Amino acid sequence: MNTVLLNRLRADYPEIHFRNGTKFLFKPPKTIVLGPDEPEDALLLLHEVGHFLLSHHDYQTNVRRLKMEREAWEKARELCQTYGVYYDEEVVERELNTYREWLDKKSRCPICGLARFQTPNGKFHCPRCENLN
Repeated sequence: MNTVLLNRLRADYPEIHFRNGTKFLFKPPKTIVLGPDEPEDALLLLHEVGHFLLSHHDYQTNVRRLKMEREAWEKARELCQTYGVYYDEEVVERELNTYREWLDKKSRCPICGLARFQTPNGKFHCPRCENLN
C-alpha cells in the first residue's frame, strides 16, 4: 500500500477508519477496508473513498448498486487528480464488469433462465414463471 497516499487520506479525512482486510471495500458509514498490495491499490483505495464521500450506505435494487459503483469511480477520477494517482480506464472497466456480470447472473430466473425484472423493493420477478402459477 502506498503509505504516503494513505497518510494523506488519513490527514484529509480523519473521520474515516482504515483497516486491513482481504479486499478493498467501503463499510458504511465510515470504514474503508484495505485489500492486499497490488499494482492498482491506490486507485482501488480512492474508489472506496469515493463511496464514503458520496454517502453510499445502501441500495434497494441491483441497478442502483451498479449506478453507485459508477458514481464512486467518477469520484475516484477527481480524487486521482488531487492525489496524483493514475486513473486507469481499463482497471475501472474490469471492476465494473464484475458488477455487470454479477447483475446479469443475479437477474436470471433459476427455473427457466429468462431475465427477470426487479421491482423497487428489490424483489425479482420472472415474467414467464410467475404467469404459470
